[in-house]
Amino acid sequence: MQKQPTEIASCADCPFKNADRFCIALDGKHPENCPTANQGDMVAQALKEYEKPQIRDFAREASVQEGAGYGDRDKGYACVRAIKPRILEIAEFARRMNYTRLGLIFCAGLVREGKVVAEFYRSKGFEVASVLCKVGQVPKETIGILDAQKIAIGRHETMCNPIGQAMLMNKAGTQFNILLGLCVGHDSMVFKYSAAPCTVLAAKDRVFGHNPLAAVYTMDSYYRYLKQPLD
Repeated sequence: MQKQPTEIASCADCPFKNADRFCIALDGKHPENCPTANQGDMVAQALKEYEKPQIRDFAREASVQEGAGYGDRDKGYACVRAIKPRILEIAEFARRMNYTRLGLIFCAGLVREGKVVAEFYRSKGFEVASVLCKVGQVPKETIGILDAQKIAIGRHETMCNPIGQAMLMNKAGTQFNILLGLCVGHDSMVFKYSAAPCTVLAAKDRVFGHNPLAAVYTMDSYYRYLKQPLD
């Protein structure tokens, strides 16, 4: 394996177990290019951001929510167990932040799920604004898509409009936006154009029923073909 320059973080290649990593254990070990060991100036720069009241509050409540997702903490770390699904954690975090109006930004392929999710958050006392990816009925040709590149070749096909989705949520004054099943890249544009912070309830994975980690878990077995070079 090619060695990474020390100024480039490469935590995915760290050879140590979590319990032995320098970033986690006070007496931990680290490889040569460990950012915790080598990039203290960058860590200090990040800590400066946490000094901003709104950022600090957001980060603190996110960390409190992380801990609240586990039960039996009083019995010791070896006994902790996960007790809350993400859909509930989002609601609890939003309440911790005193948000009242949530945005649901979802995919046309998950209309049924979108309805269930919107009703769930309303049942928890939130206002919910929601917008489908196809909002605006803009033809794909508008952004230069050729007919042969469409899913439905030879007919009108409305493009996904993540910028429009984000702008509609901005206009609605949502305080926290929840993404449900957006395409790769479309989700990125929502993150870029949304005025409110965003979280992801589910990432799109058409093959694995929106469970992308299934590909990771099976990459050495059933889906080993994924290791082949890209065309």
